[in-house]
Amino acid sequence: MARYKQYDYSQGKFIPVHFDKQILPWTFEYTLNYLIDNEIDLSFFDLRYQNDETGAPAYDPAILIKIILYAYSRGITSSRKIAQCCEENIIFMALSADTRPHFTTIADFISSADQEAMELFLQVLMITMINPVRWANQSRATSLITKAQR
Repeated sequence: MARYKQYDYSQGKFIPVHFDKQILPWTFEYTLNYLIDNEIDLSFFDLRYQNDETGAPAYDPAILIKIILYAYSRGITSSRKIAQCCEENIIFMALSADTRPHFTTIADFISSADQEAMELFLQVLMITMINPVRWANQSRATSLITKAQR
């Protein structure tokens, strides 16, 4: 009679995940993360929020921009799908620092920051086109350019 290794689906396993280690150098997500954190000025978003004394803390616009631009680069445009990716995909978790914004937050941000998002999108494209050595994955750059031209 054949013997098989035993297994048990009810067993648990804890796997430590360090989100900063999930964004690997020379990848599109690394470049996007770097540009948003270090080279693109997002201070104009501060004027949109008036919650310094009252109200709940808002999601950092840098987080929302990162996950939205990364999603668009992957062909994901639905706010529900983007929110789902933030719960299921380790790269989205890493880019969002596991904050898991609700799909309505993502949709509201996209609709209210339409002009700003387009300008940021173009800034990312311009920076990566001016210095393509830092842009590790040319196919992603091409897909972003194609989306911008639509």
